Amino acid sequence: MKKVIILLLGLLLIVLTCSKKEPSVVLEKDSPAYELAKALSEKVPYLDPDENNVLISTKYFDITTGDIINVMQTNFGRRAQQLTNFGAERIKTIIDQNAVQMGEVKLLLNEAKAMNIQVSDAEIDSVIDARYIRGGSRDQFLSWLENNNIDFEAVRNDTRDGIMIEKYIETTLADDYKVTDEELQENYQQDKYATVQHILLKTQGLDDSSKVAKYKEAEALLKRAEAGEDFTELAKEYSEDPGSAKNGGLYENFTRGRMVKPFEDASFHVPIGEISDIVETSYGYHIIKVLDRKSEERPFEDVKDKMRAEIEEQKRNQAYDKNLERLKKKAKFKIVKY
Repeated sequence: MKKVIILLLGLLLIVLTCSKKEPSVVLEKDSPAYELAKALSEKVPYLDPDENNVLISTKYFDITTGDIINVMQTNFGRRAQQLTNFGAERIKTIIDQNAVQMGEVKLLLNEAKAMNIQVSDAEIDSVIDARYIRGGSRDQFLSWLENNNIDFEAVRNDTRDGIMIEKYIETTLADDYKVTDEELQENYQQDKYATVQHILLKTQGLDDSSKVAKYKEAEALLKRAEAGEDFTELAKEYSEDPGSAKNGGLYENFTRGRMVKPFEDASFHVPIGEISDIVETSYGYHIIKVLDRKSEERPFEDVKDKMRAEIEEQKRNQAYDKNLERLKKKAKFKIVKY
């Protein structure tokens, strides 16, 4: 019987140990962060500091409204009060974006700590000098922080976390973004510049039914363009891209890596003179007419170093995103809808 009791206690200990999460911040009443949360909750009730609701859920930790408001108050000081001037949707968007970012950073830091990656005070000071102080003095920077009610230790902690994550990336992903000589030659021989016209129908902030309506509008415009209507005039009249609509949707001689990927893929793969199908990006629905493409005109030796850096950056971003998705899946990373 004693062995059974011991076994049960052992199992209970395992369950409690495995299910324990890192504690979340609970805002103290009458603190600046608590008062900020209370003010924001008048527009977004879910942010009520007395409830401390969960924004991001994982196996290892939760990101709560208290965590986010505390970080924003600590990092932005008096400027955090500007949030109270925004509407409910803008506040919600800002809070949600910061919650996702904070959750991603915690996942990466947990991995870095598991690898026992260390950051020295000298490294932190060096980055702060280069990033924040630059041509000024440390006293001026500290005075600016004090005037804005921003804690210098918060700046140091954020800097340390950034260095630790950078070291983690260099340690674990470096092989994934090496660039070979063969890749350089292949890239050099590809078309380097594209000139297109496009029509954009925005979908940012729209609900599903509104997106369906926008897609139908895009289908109708695509049919008109394919039937031979003047693409320039269609773009001027219907495109919702403020950067190009007045010019008939024209973007000239942009290089690879300048546009969001679905837009770039269409621009460099649709035959010259032809019109793409509807292309969806984070901005909305695009109809793209490819006018021209050009290869690199400068000698290989003149551009190879810059080209290597550009390809390395692209591969690095891809490796980072892929690894982050792996960590999210492992942690059962979930964004709470409210």
